[in-house]
Amino acid sequence: MAKSQETFGKKEREKKRLKKRQEKALLKEERKANKEKGLSFEDQIAYVDEFGQLTDTPPDPTKKVEVELDSIMLGAASREPEEEVDPVHKGRVEFFNDSKGYGFIKDMKDGEKYFVHMSGLIDTIVENNMVTFELERGMKGMNAVKVKLDK
Repeated sequence: MAKSQETFGKKEREKKRLKKRQEKALLKEERKANKEKGLSFEDQIAYVDEFGQLTDTPPDPTKKVEVELDSIMLGAASREPEEEVDPVHKGRVEFFNDSKGYGFIKDMKDGEKYFVHMSGLIDTIVENNMVTFELERGMKGMNAVKVKLDK
């Protein structure tokens, strides 16, 4: 006679599967026994308190704040007109390398140094020249462009 093909592991897995099935059937029966038609309307309502948090208690009428309808703005806030800023800056060439084609200009107004490339030049410049220039955002910050000698 041949031995049974069922091993200990197979028997244990089968027991676990049967136990899980029985637990699932018990839970199903409990749900059926305790089934309600649903929550009442009052149980489904959520309130927002004065801090914007959701709560299950209604708001306190003594903390009610009156708001004027005219103070409510719909849409985006209108911008205040900004002052027209002169795009032309004045500065002094701190460093310029003709062979490499780049340098730095120090703004006279705020003392900032700006990178300048020879492609942004209108006139040829050398160190310590007084120049006028405009700023343009580059990959690594603001760059001086349209650089010409100050007269």
